[in-house]
Amino acid sequence: MRTHRIAVIPGDGIGPEVVREGVKVLEAATTRAGTFRLEFDWLPWNCSYYRRHGRMMPKDGIEQLRAYDGIYLGAVGDPSVPDHVSVWQLILPIRKAFQQYVNLRPAKLLAGLESPLRHKEARDLDFVIVRENTEGEYSDIGGRLHPGTPVEMAVQTSVFTRYGIERVARYALSLARRRRGRVAVATKSNGLAHTMPYWDEVIRSCRVEFPDVDVSFYHVDALSTLFVLRPETLDVVLATNLFGDILSDLGAAVVGGLGVAPAGNINPEKRFPSMFEPVHGSAPDIAGKGIANPIAAIWSGAMMLEHLGHPEPAAEVVRAIEQVLAEGRVRTRDLGGTASTEEVGDAVVRALEHPRPVGERPR
Repeated sequence: MRTHRIAVIPGDGIGPEVVREGVKVLEAATTRAGTFRLEFDWLPWNCSYYRRHGRMMPKDGIEQLRAYDGIYLGAVGDPSVPDHVSVWQLILPIRKAFQQYVNLRPAKLLAGLESPLRHKEARDLDFVIVRENTEGEYSDIGGRLHPGTPVEMAVQTSVFTRYGIERVARYALSLARRRRGRVAVATKSNGLAHTMPYWDEVIRSCRVEFPDVDVSFYHVDALSTLFVLRPETLDVVLATNLFGDILSDLGAAVVGGLGVAPAGNINPEKRFPSMFEPVHGSAPDIAGKGIANPIAAIWSGAMMLEHLGHPEPAAEVVRAIEQVLAEGRVRTRDLGGTASTEEVGDAVVRALEHPRPVGERPR
């Protein structure tokens, strides 16, 4: 029986609470499948670790993670540590060191949820955002000059390479080929005169390899209106690091909120471990109250199962989530219910162990 070693980084705020439920569901899915094992190692790397050691993870943290098959992350961020420190010393180094160049974020309306968009149903809201994850606008090139003076300035340089664009473009095009055959590319070539025309040019050079995939280019501001007005026209959205970051939060909003938004930081070639995390962040204002929605973390765990080569257990976890949501009895406050984080996790485990057609009430 194959064993997958998973590094668990619960992180800050509500991270430990939602990851605990995610691991609970993953263990139930593993037991149910009976064909593989997950071995979890819990790593205490977070803002508390930073306050004690002056860094977000050990000096050899990347080397420690290299031995794992996957990384399961809760959330990172605390008011006591500036965001540019916590993110740039933990999440971004992991993404870049392990060439997790695809940030994959589904925007799918699950059974039992209602979209804030009028007259939009589940069939209208099922697309996925492919965000370039290792370069672009989040490149660490730049700095400040003359700090503390009237002429202080800051420069941040975006970096776009042919290699980086081609590999994420081919991933998005391949994904679209397996879905409904459409890619919407986010650009801003009318305002960014060098990087965005180059982004468009390289993607156009890749699309010739996929003549069966329809590719459309949209200025990012116009594309954001499609998320709201005509989301049913979307299938795969391909975006730069910054645009993908923004659009994926909008995508989460139209399908029920950040509490149900999963994400994967993926190295498609599996040369390095990939990392899976909920989109919502650490939410320090509700940390420790036991009211955080664990669905995004649980769904992220399902994405990890699929990436590890277990699509059927992954699909069963998503179906169990939908069963719980469709029944409507166990929901956290952000979805209009009163259930605790733990109660939702327990309900998903029960649905996994005792599946029923989605929407059928328990007797």
